[in-house]
Amino acid sequence: MATVQEARSALERIAARITEVDADELAKHVVERTISCRVPDLGMVFLTRIHEGGLDDFQAVDDADAAQVRLTVNSDDLVALAADELHVAKAWATGRLKIEASLGDLLRLRKIL
Repeated sequence: MATVQEARSALERIAARITEVDADELAKHVVERTISCRVPDLGMVFLTRIHEGGLDDFQAVDDADAAQVRLTVNSDDLVALAADELHVAKAWATGRLKIEASLGDLLRLRKIL
């Protein structure tokens, strides 16, 4: 199990990767949304907002059920996703990453992840 700091660092690496996407490409596929990332083995939930400029900083919160896009992933898998050792599609297909979002949001996220 990864630590809270390792999970936070993984989220920061993922956020940095998204901000490296070409600004025009990002603007084409991003609609402003709130995103939560629940890490059940750590008992943590992180919340951010995605917009044309990238992602805001992740904040630890108690509950993020109101987020428009909700991700659930264990800490080790989160670290593996950030290190490109685990592909998002494979993690999702095998149930290691759970995503609760509208179909439109899923399609948009797929374009930038």
